[in-house]
Amino acid sequence: MSIRPLDGVRVLELGNYIAAPTAGRILGDFGAEVIKVERPQAGDELRNWRLYGGDTSMLYRTVNRNKKSITLDLRTEAGRGVVLDLIRRCDVLLENFRPGMLEKWGLGPEVLNEVNPDLVITRISGYGQTGPHASRPGFAAVAEAVGGLRELMGDPDRPPVRTGVSIGDSIAGVYAAFGTVMALFQRERKPAGQAPIPLRERIIDVALNETILSVMESLVPDYLAYGINRERVGGLVEGIAPSNAYPCSDGVSIIIGGNGDAIFQRYMQVIGRPDLAADPDLHDNAGRWRQHERLDAAIAEWTVQHTRAEALKLLEAAGIPCGPIYTAADIVDDEQYKARNMIQPFSVDVGAAEPKTVGFPGIVPVIGEQSLPIRNVGPDLGEHTREVLSGLLGMSDAEIDALQEAS
Repeated sequence: MSIRPLDGVRVLELGNYIAAPTAGRILGDFGAEVIKVERPQAGDELRNWRLYGGDTSMLYRTVNRNKKSITLDLRTEAGRGVVLDLIRRCDVLLENFRPGMLEKWGLGPEVLNEVNPDLVITRISGYGQTGPHASRPGFAAVAEAVGGLRELMGDPDRPPVRTGVSIGDSIAGVYAAFGTVMALFQRERKPAGQAPIPLRERIIDVALNETILSVMESLVPDYLAYGINRERVGGLVEGIAPSNAYPCSDGVSIIIGGNGDAIFQRYMQVIGRPDLAADPDLHDNAGRWRQHERLDAAIAEWTVQHTRAEALKLLEAAGIPCGPIYTAADIVDDEQYKARNMIQPFSVDVGAAEPKTVGFPGIVPVIGEQSLPIRNVGPDLGEHTREVLSGLLGMSDAEIDALQEAS
């Protein structure tokens, strides 16, 4: 399929790790030309995270798919000069350095604006570009804590835990991509001949802690309205019941969400507890939450008598939201993912004698009934340096060689 709504948009990505590269990946997924600038020799540190073989991790290849990689040393005047030359030919600059770093290098927004007065500048940092904490370093682990998420993760009698993925970085990347597209949309709607959109309106300022706060639902309003400080409740979500993981007879658990009023009635019939369905104290969610331990015990008593497949079949037949708890192996074999092209194979180096066919997660959201095809997985370090610098900037082989040797 050739559905590429961002075709013609060129992005210069100066980001490392996960947040800004996730934003670049999303823009690249839908057709933008994303040129990723990496440090000579070392590259993005993500290349070595969870590296089990070869010289480039699957994490890097996943987060940096549909991009080009060039190497430039931003600590040198020559490297920064090339960045400015590229900016003249780009629509977006995407970065996630600590606030002040671009300015220190002489690449702050005002300088970039002089070079390209239509440039969208998307910046991701721990706490944003302004405010008393702006200069603090911020990784997602800290942002998830400061944003309120970590306090709700885990069981109440144990210290807070973390999700198994860098969810704070990923959420920030989604917001950054959305903000970038909004700015591009605003730019496209500008009437011909009108002055450029003011610089301050073209700076997308994404703070990791704020993106976490934005998905915390009514955490703050509940506190301010009722004095409620939500606490950890394990696999539950406070105020919603019954919704939990329940054990089956074959040693695995399933997730069942039976918290809707009408759904609850059908749910209790399936598990053979019409008495619970008839209990007036359980007819609304507030009442069910007050008795969630009683409900969970009754549900688990039923699920443990059935295998996972048996329980899911009975629940699905009654229209009860439920599902298995998947591992990576389950995901790869799932027919729904296959039908929507959500696992896409590529031949990659895994450190063995021969390349291996590896499935990578597809492009979301779906356009045209199936996930769009991934054009390439994360590039080798500097793979496109010569192509980009000669093709876009007209640099000769000798000039490129000299630039690389000086790095």
